[in-house]
Amino acid sequence: MTTNILTTDTLLNDDDISQYLLDNPDFFSRNPEILVQMQGPIAADRGDGVVDFQSAMVDRLRDEIQNLTACTQDVIETSRTNMTYLTRTHAAVLALLSAQDAAHMARIITDDLPLLLDVDAVAFGFEQDTKAEAALRLPGVRMLPFSYLDAQIGEGGDVALVRDMLDDGTIFGDDHTDIRSAALARLRPSAATAGGLIALGSNMSGAFHAGQGTDLLNFLARVSEKLFQKWLSNT
Repeated sequence: MTTNILTTDTLLNDDDISQYLLDNPDFFSRNPEILVQMQGPIAADRGDGVVDFQSAMVDRLRDEIQNLTACTQDVIETSRTNMTYLTRTHAAVLALLSAQDAAHMARIITDDLPLLLDVDAVAFGFEQDTKAEAALRLPGVRMLPFSYLDAQIGEGGDVALVRDMLDDGTIFGDDHTDIRSAALARLRPSAATAGGLIALGSNMSGAFHAGQGTDLLNFLARVSEKLFQKWLSNT
């Protein structure tokens, strides 16, 4: 293999570079990142009243390449983040499915899900109702006032993302003073349970906000409610 080494005697001049570009007209198409660094000629009046807009065209192309690069990076970062959330949610669901009974599932929610979902606390509770008697005997369960779900999530709503959480201990119990943001998901009532919720809490204000997607949280809630219905109907 022959290695070409440029010396003071073999440095390329303008004519060499020009000829190479003429011989390789697709060079900048194959290497657009180089064009971004190039400095184009300044637009000038050629003397006949016609202005050379080549510089403006090059600047526009440079801006388009930079914008495209930034958009591509945003898409990559968003995809990575979404994949992380998806993986964490799948791990949480698999943990819930491994529960041996309702009490075991309750402990998984409060003890294991914070680590699996990378949040500071996970809590669950049911509104005080005659159908909630069995559920309220579970370890870690929060007893919620009647109509509390509609007040916090919205009437008939499934999910609420709270940027700045002010919990008085109703949801997160002793951890409530540290919780600054929360994601709340409704657990639908059944013959075995009253209405309830599962709540993810973060110590950082703004960790949850209205601009985030809620599909995975809603999926986690639907799995949780089905398992609660299964276990509590057997008690």
